[in-house]
Amino acid sequence: MAEQEPTEEQLAAIAAANEESTASVNYKPPAQKSLQEIQELDKDDESLRKYKEALLGNTTVAADPSIPNVQVTKMTLLCESAPGPLVLDLTGDLENFKKTPFVLKEGVEYKVKITFKVNRDIVSGLKYIQTSFRKGVKVDKSDYMVGSYGPRPKEYEFVTTSEEAPKGMLARGCYSVKSKFTDDDKHDHLSWEWCLSIKKDWKD
Repeated sequence: MAEQEPTEEQLAAIAAANEESTASVNYKPPAQKSLQEIQELDKDDESLRKYKEALLGNTTVAADPSIPNVQVTKMTLLCESAPGPLVLDLTGDLENFKKTPFVLKEGVEYKVKITFKVNRDIVSGLKYIQTSFRKGVKVDKSDYMVGSYGPRPKEYEFVTTSEEAPKGMLARGCYSVKSKFTDDDKHDHLSWEWCLSIKKDWKD
């Protein structure tokens, strides 16, 4: 039996159900300082110097100006019941993700893991924003506060809270997802688009 496609009214109802009221927060981000400026501040205060060393590490990070300060390298969908890994390499051609959708079984719990590097300066207020569309209609939007991070050679990982894949006959189908990794200063560190195919079963 052919699966029934949702009408525009049904998609609008899904979007309204997922819409969360967000109160405006009167938050002003701090002035940006380079890592060198921070390390130079109060350098004669031994206890403060040790505290900063504990927070920022004592590693000399390569300050190559030709590479971005923040590099988003990988996105992984974490789902215990998935038959195999669901990973996007974000260092290559981002256009391919639209052609090869992730398949998720309806109703399963999953999380999104973002892997990224900070190369030179501390970055404050990193955010991961994810917006889902069905047939061009926005049906869901999630904003995650990632936090503030200092440079280091090793990659960082951020994992979102659990989400539940849509379920039911009308929920099955292809979703276009727009992801963005940004910060307090509205720097778009990376934007990418990918597809999610919700099916009755993993091998449907």
